[in-house]
This record gives sequence, C-alpha cells and structure tokens, in this order.
Amino acid sequence: MGEGALQGKIAYVTGGSCGIGRATALCFAEAGADVAICHLGDADQAASLVQAVAARGRRAFAAEADVASPAATRAFAAAAEAALGPCDILVNNAGINLRGPFESITEEIYDRVVDVHLKGMFFMAQAVYAGMVARGHGRIINIASQMALKGGPNATPYCSAKAGIIGFTRGLAWEAAPKGVLVNAIAPGPIDTDLNRDRVEWRKMMVETLPIGRLGKVEEIAATALMLAGPGGDYYVGATLSPNGGDIMY
Repeated sequence: MGEGALQGKIAYVTGGSCGIGRATALCFAEAGADVAICHLGDADQAASLVQAVAARGRRAFAAEADVASPAATRAFAAAAEAALGPCDILVNNAGINLRGPFESITEEIYDRVVDVHLKGMFFMAQAVYAGMVARGHGRIINIASQMALKGGPNATPYCSAKAGIIGFTRGLAWEAAPKGVLVNAIAPGPIDTDLNRDRVEWRKMMVETLPIGRLGKVEEIAATALMLAGPGGDYYVGATLSPNGGDIMY
C-alpha cells in the first residue's frame, strides 16, 4: 500500500514540522492526501514541509498552535478545514519530554508534559470528531511510546502521559467505531530523530541491546500510520501497534 492509498483524503498532523510528524505528513502526501500540520515555534521547518508536500502535487497548510490549549487546537482545526476541507485522518503526534529524576519533577513540568500529550490529544480529537461522525467515517491515530509499556528512568511524566494515551485510545475506540471512526495508537520504540542525535550513550546502548541492532527510522513509523489510515487499517479498533525493533515483544 502506498501511492494512491489516501487519494482524496485530508489529514491533519499535529507536531508535523519535524521528526515522526514530518515523515508522516510526507508519507501521506505521497499516498495522495492533502495535509495540514501544526507546530510550535518551528516556522521555517513548517514552511519547508508545506513546500515539500506541494512538490508531491498535494495541498498543504501549516499553522502555529500549542496543543496544550484546547482553544488552540480548535482554532487549528477550524483554520485547517477552511484551508483544505474537513478532516478525514487525524494524527495526534505533538509531544514533549522534559526529563529528570522523579523527586525533581515540579508541578509545572508535570502539567506541561501531561497537557501537551494527553490533554492535547484528547481535545484535538474532539475538535474533529463531530465532523467525522456526521460524515460516517474517519481515522484517529495517536502517537504513544514503548515507554508507556516498559517505563524508563528520569521520564515519569512522559511515561504516565503516554500510558494515558493508550487508555484514551481504547476508551474512544469503543464509542467511535460504531459511528465509522476508527481510533488506534502507535507506540514507537527507539527512533533516530533530531531530539535523540546528541544522546550518544543512549544511542550506543540501544543499538547494542535491540535485537535488530539499530534505531528505527521516522519513515518506518510513518509507514505504520499509513497502514492504519488507509484500507489496510479497516479492522484495527483500539489497537496499539509497536514498531520497536524488538525492544518489547508481546
């Protein structure tokens, strides 16, 4: 499944200017979708993404939005719909990871991480859900993490929020599927992203311990999103797919 799998569809991708979000936006464009992204303080990358989507013959739209604010997510959804049309596929990707030992985590840090991930995904989905239900079809794909399943040091707010995303996905899937809207999650393993380029010791450890012997590529996560968004995802409901190179096997 690839070219043409999303022909005529409109996808919204949060945090779409870089990393997994950017790869997903480009993958969807190559499959025939028009793409709207939001970003936070990454205007140059967002502009280059819009150009890259246009170069693939698809329409694109980008706007700045802090997904921790429900008002901002509603505004992004409204602007994207005005620019491209109503949302067929939502990829809730925007995230943040503020690290530190458990005892050092302040309420401010906790709130920021949970608000960006869990609150952001909840209300971004709500912003497009009614329209999907009215049209009788839609796909919502939430980006979780393998750390929701296995945990990890110095990341308790992140692990908590990502686990919450999986619970949110399952809860909404029960309500949404009878109305034609399929809701699923992706829990990536260790991925080679810009945020991880400077974590030399961590990268070395992951490469040495992963059965596949390398970090994942953002394009591999985008391919999973494409499968869920297209005809191949027709029977997935409330699932959490985990492309992780063997980091977790279950």
